[in-house]
Amino acid sequence: MQSPINALTHAFCNDPVQPQLLRELVHLGESRRYRKGTVLIHESDPGDTLFVVVEGRVKVYCTDDFDKEITFGVIGPGDYFGEMALDGGPRSANVVTLESTVCTLLTRTTLLGFIGRHPEFALDLLAKVIRRARMATNSARNLAFVDVYGRLSQCLQNLATPQPDGTQRITERITHQEIASRTGCSREMVSRILKDLENGGYVQIEKRQIVLVQPLPARW
Repeated sequence: MQSPINALTHAFCNDPVQPQLLRELVHLGESRRYRKGTVLIHESDPGDTLFVVVEGRVKVYCTDDFDKEITFGVIGPGDYFGEMALDGGPRSANVVTLESTVCTLLTRTTLLGFIGRHPEFALDLLAKVIRRARMATNSARNLAFVDVYGRLSQCLQNLATPQPDGTQRITERITHQEIASRTGCSREMVSRILKDLENGGYVQIEKRQIVLVQPLPARW
């Protein structure tokens, strides 16, 4: 079995930051294991900690006053979160574990010291912030201008992985409620559209996984 550090290095194999730099960063922090369903970050709380995911997955999300949830993304091994609060400001979203998860925690002071010794890491950090800001902008645009089916179709295609037989499969066993949270609509609407797509021969459900049998129609 791989050690957490080796697993983390493998997860970052295509990242511009070199593996030895990542190992050094992780060794500077405190490793913690969390149970499924543990809230690691609360929106608006003060924070000065960066989390590096070594094992498991976490969900980044927000809720309104009526407990309606919207999901911004899922973060897995070899990625990190919490960087937005390193300017001393409040947390911008909630983060909860989706399964048993191991994270390495680094304080703002430790991270700034690391960047001082390895300024190249600042470029990776900046690129991460830019990518996530772009994703947030796209999500806001979609919620404002794209209809429910369009958002659902885009979500399914982004999650799907091409298969040798020409289909696309969502290997993550995602629930209708989780899809609804990612697309900003109701669970009932997701169930209705997926059922229509299944009846139309566009989608199949195999072993609790969604398979896109053929390209989804532009409109429904």
